Amino acid sequence: MNFYLKFQGINMLIGNGRVAIIDYTLKDDDGDVLDASQNGEFIYLHGAQNIIPGLEVALEGKQAGDSVSVSIEPKDAYGERDPERIQVVPRDMFETDDEIVAGMQFHAQSPEGNMMVITVAEVDDDEVTIDGNHAMAGMNLHFSVDVVEVREATAEELEHGHVHSADGCGHDH
Repeated sequence: MNFYLKFQGINMLIGNGRVAIIDYTLKDDDGDVLDASQNGEFIYLHGAQNIIPGLEVALEGKQAGDSVSVSIEPKDAYGERDPERIQVVPRDMFETDDEIVAGMQFHAQSPEGNMMVITVAEVDDDEVTIDGNHAMAGMNLHFSVDVVEVREATAEELEHGHVHSADGCGHDH
């Protein structure tokens, strides 16, 4: 009986309230690598919206040693590109004396009060075109994932909604 319980613990399944360590490679439709994480560097709390919904669904019920290849459509990733998130603003809205160039990213507050990242799309003399879409919005995402480890989340991780390092998470929340 004890051997069976130990064996079950080793093969813990990914599910809500569990921490998963994964290695992954993310590619676009052309097969170009967009992102990758190896050597157990990517750790997330399952069920806490720490990763895109399509990937979370694909990993549900997997265990250490499993490999998953999944293609995720925009609706289950970063959504479709929204032309309303692209706008032209006066250059003086940027509180910096540095040169503003296409590709730069800034943190901004949405009309709803949420923090978001905007990307500079184009710069003219007095105006800047900004894009509030996620860089991968509108893209099909192709993941190859190896599950490295699965463990129970701590009470503090569950309360905070994210994984903590051995040194804690660095905030009071």
